Amino acid sequence: MDPQRLKRNFEQVGGNGIDVAEYFYADLFGREPQLRPLFPAAMTKQHEKLLSALSHIVSMVDDPQGLAPFLSELGRRHSGFGVHREHYPQVGASLIATLAFFSGPDWDEDLERDWQAAYGLVAQVMSEAAAEPVA
Repeated sequence: MDPQRLKRNFEQVGGNGIDVAEYFYADLFGREPQLRPLFPAAMTKQHEKLLSALSHIVSMVDDPQGLAPFLSELGRRHSGFGVHREHYPQVGASLIATLAFFSGPDWDEDLERDWQAAYGLVAQVMSEAAAEPVA
C-alpha cells in the first residue's frame, strides 16, 4: 500500500466535495437498501461527517499507530448506531465504487489494491473496537 498514492488520489476525489458523499450513500443504499434506516432522514450532516472522517483517515494513513485511536472510537460509535461487522464489506464496496467513479481514468488496479488494503485495515480496527466490551 502506497500512502502517498492514496493521499494524492483522495485529494483529487475530495475536490468533488459533497458530491462524493452523495454518490457514496446512493451507491450504498442501492446495494443494501436495508441499511437506509440506520441513517437520519436528512443526510446533509451525515455527508459532512463522512467527508471529514475520510479526510482525517487519509491524512494519517501513513501513521497507523496514530490513526488507531480515532478508528477505534469511530468503530465504537458506529456500533452504537447499529452497524455490525457484516456491514463493513458492503460499505467498502460502495467506497471503492465511489473512489473509482471520481478518479475517472486515473483509477487503475494498483490504486484499487491500495484502497482495498487501506479500507481492510480501517474496517478491521473499527470492527474489533466495536466488539470490545464496554468498560
